[in-house]
Amino acid sequence: MRTRPPEERRGQLMKSAERLFLKHGVAATTIEQITSGAKVAKGTFYLYFSSKEDVLAALEDRFTGEHLAKIRKAVDAVAPTDWKGRLAAWAASGVASYLDSIQLHDILFFGSRPPTREGLVDNIVIDHLAGLLRAGGDAGAWKVDDCRFTAVFLFSGLHAVVDDAYSKEKRVNRRRLVERVVRMFILAAGSEGSPGHVP
Repeated sequence: MRTRPPEERRGQLMKSAERLFLKHGVAATTIEQITSGAKVAKGTFYLYFSSKEDVLAALEDRFTGEHLAKIRKAVDAVAPTDWKGRLAAWAASGVASYLDSIQLHDILFFGSRPPTREGLVDNIVIDHLAGLLRAGGDAGAWKVDDCRFTAVFLFSGLHAVVDDAYSKEKRVNRRRLVERVVRMFILAAGSEGSPGHVP
């Protein structure tokens, strides 16, 4: 029987935990269930994680990294000088990625423990948006007095309106939601008009 590389075993434990957290919730999931789902011995778990909370933190980090990777890909697909288009791509991709993974997001960030104030606003996704706003300002595309403040405001607002639409609409009208969020991002950046194409 082939011995699996450490990263593969760690990934299988995380995949098993994610599946179980979505099905049963974090509190009801045991380490035994996670190891059983990953087809490894219980002791193997402790080679990679110290507790269930530790695997949860690893899943949160992976989720945030994957969310940012989708946003970066969308932004990088737009011409470097098309600042409105890049900001629109950030907003559109942020909405789509959040909607596509909202159940996992809620399990990871709200279902297991109350979020900290720092955790709500200290993350690499907000840092990326602040950097985009700063770069667009440096290029003269808009004038934003405080890029960090604006990034936190837009990030939090995006999540709030997606949550509102998701909780109130049986079927979210993605296109309309994206268009409205993009418009708010453009307005918040102090840029007039709207991009020619909304992703």
